[in-house]
Amino acid sequence: MSETTSTNEENKLPLNGRRAIPPNYSNDEENEVPEMEAFGVIPRGFNPRDYLRVVDIYMFKEPHEINKQEHHTDKYYNPKLIVRRGQAFQIQIDFNRPYKPESDQFWLEFLMGRYPQQNKGTYIPIVLGSVLKPGQWGAKLIHRENNSIRLSIMSSATCIIGKFRLYVAVLTPFGILRTRRNSTTDTYILFNPWCQLDAVYLDDEKEREEYVLNDVGIVFHGNVEDVKSRSWSYGQFEENVLDACLFLMDKAELELSGRGNPIKICRVASAVINSRDDNGVIAGSWNNTYDYGVAPSAWTGSVDILLEYYSSKQPVRYGQCWVFAGVFNTFLRCLGIPARLITNYSSAHDNNANLRMDFFLDDEGKVDTRLTKDSVWNYHCWNEAWMTRPDLPVGFGGWQVVDGTPQETSDGMYRCGPASVQAIKHGHVCFQFDAPFVYAEVNSDIFYTRMEKNGTQVVENIDTTRIGQLIVTKEVGGDGMVDITEEYKFREGSDEERLALETAVMYGVKKQSIQDTTYQPQTDVDMDFQAQKAVLGNDFKVTVTFRNKSRNSYTATTYFSGNIVFYTGVTKSEFKKHSFSAKLEPSSSTSFDILIKSSEYMRDLLEQASFHFFVTARINETGKILAVQKAVMLEIPTLLIKTKGGLVAGKQTSVIVEFTNPLKQTLENVTLRLEGPGVLRTVKKQFGRIPMNSTLTWEVKFTPMRPGLRKLIASLNSDALRHVYGELNVQIQKP
Repeated sequence: MSETTSTNEENKLPLNGRRAIPPNYSNDEENEVPEMEAFGVIPRGFNPRDYLRVVDIYMFKEPHEINKQEHHTDKYYNPKLIVRRGQAFQIQIDFNRPYKPESDQFWLEFLMGRYPQQNKGTYIPIVLGSVLKPGQWGAKLIHRENNSIRLSIMSSATCIIGKFRLYVAVLTPFGILRTRRNSTTDTYILFNPWCQLDAVYLDDEKEREEYVLNDVGIVFHGNVEDVKSRSWSYGQFEENVLDACLFLMDKAELELSGRGNPIKICRVASAVINSRDDNGVIAGSWNNTYDYGVAPSAWTGSVDILLEYYSSKQPVRYGQCWVFAGVFNTFLRCLGIPARLITNYSSAHDNNANLRMDFFLDDEGKVDTRLTKDSVWNYHCWNEAWMTRPDLPVGFGGWQVVDGTPQETSDGMYRCGPASVQAIKHGHVCFQFDAPFVYAEVNSDIFYTRMEKNGTQVVENIDTTRIGQLIVTKEVGGDGMVDITEEYKFREGSDEERLALETAVMYGVKKQSIQDTTYQPQTDVDMDFQAQKAVLGNDFKVTVTFRNKSRNSYTATTYFSGNIVFYTGVTKSEFKKHSFSAKLEPSSSTSFDILIKSSEYMRDLLEQASFHFFVTARINETGKILAVQKAVMLEIPTLLIKTKGGLVAGKQTSVIVEFTNPLKQTLENVTLRLEGPGVLRTVKKQFGRIPMNSTLTWEVKFTPMRPGLRKLIASLNSDALRHVYGELNVQIQKP
């Protein structure tokens, strides 16, 4: 006996006056569970073998067996049992002799973490019952044969998400006999969008297949006049990704007891996806230098990023908004929370959340970059996660905005959401979390303000329609685009829109009224601006058109400024300045062409080949100023992917990636990446240089594992050219 007391001393918890046990936020750590838990002094003749003993436990955990099939977890590349909460699963226990219900007593124990506790949901004892109650822990006998029994086990619809350890405990007169620690019986329990009692329940099967089970998606980028798309591999079922996602919750120090709540999980994940203030998954970089890392545009999916973080525990370099959103989407779908990636075109990054983006003009009507602090992103990607919101009034459940891109702090950390889309639409921005910030991203107005010499501000122009003019996501079951702008806002100028704005202002969104500033627009002259579709490396022209609706003749002094910008709307350099005088005849339209040469922009071009043009015109007769700004994207060449011969699961085959350099210069430091979830893990190859007009060919041999329709995604990255993608849908036949 003395031996047991001494080991108990060693296992005692460190003394802490504030809490009885230390915080429990690691799913990986374990406690020692005794195989024999004696009730007192054990008599000499006691032999555990005389009692019912567990010989083996069979978990039905193969992809083709009942559990993974019924729980929609057969795609996970993971040898252990994975089930969804609130739904029954089966296990078989083999004893050393036939089980006698009248005299034998045993129960199951599911444990999680280092300090399992029943009231925290981390220690779950389950005794056999006669019926299973929906959404509550329980077990019942469904089959008995020889020494084996088969059980159906129901998990709670609110239970914690993560990896549980399983023990079978048998009662003897002198103590409890337990099975040995056996990691092959570990059971992952995930969220269940198929279960009506689960907070993430989604009632449409096609939507569940898209938002939970689809492992590839589309990122829409470019700008509102020129929407571009590319594929992204979420890869939530790939090997080790589930463990990496659970590790993120450990890293975020989310108490195990809070992991059944999708609201909490989304909130902590939106912080840990970025590396600001918590050494999270991805380090952002928006300055076009990506030393010691991978350029954001080179990634083709989330798997490499998550697995690199899981093994190194250090932030992965580098990401921009679609990378944060892509990885976040993988995390959510992997755990079973329905999720989709959203793109908001002309997204306001408003530094003081006053629903007003200020662009300051100097005396001549040119934009003053020194004073202008707000920026309009060509596009910004975030995620929506589907869940009930019991913490808010009825009606605000459903899609919630969550954003892992570090933009502004929320409660002291770089995170955003979950914010109810419904609350944003109706202006109810008082409801947690971060609704005012998202409301401003889709609803701000652009004020063009001129600073007079004496310091007064004169508002020259207000653009109420540009911000958030198109919000999109991928369609269910296809690669097309769906416009979901109406889910975020009422139609511009409608009564409902005005009411939503008044509601938002009432709940504390700052909005300066136009009465605070002097503003008399020039109404009888319109100015518009069009750019010709252009391919990277070519010249193109832009056209400024004036429409004089009055009966007066006017002259307009016009300034044209061409800037190379980051997709966040921040200027890197002005590459074109042009001013001209325009004569505007009464009741007529006049157009002016400006040629943009490739030699003017190629040297400074940034990776998304994105320009920002500002045109300001002063009507000399009235002194009024017209202003228009537009983002223009160049067409970037694509990669060609071809397969050789038919593709059969389990047979080696090869794929060819081709690229022709269209630029008038040699490409240096070229890296190609190719991946396809469920087909091949990411492969990379570096090429020193590709001379102009020459074609690069790369052949990759691989063996596809699973039959079905899959997608191959490739990217090319180099010093002078980024954002080059290619993709191919492939049908893999059964052997």
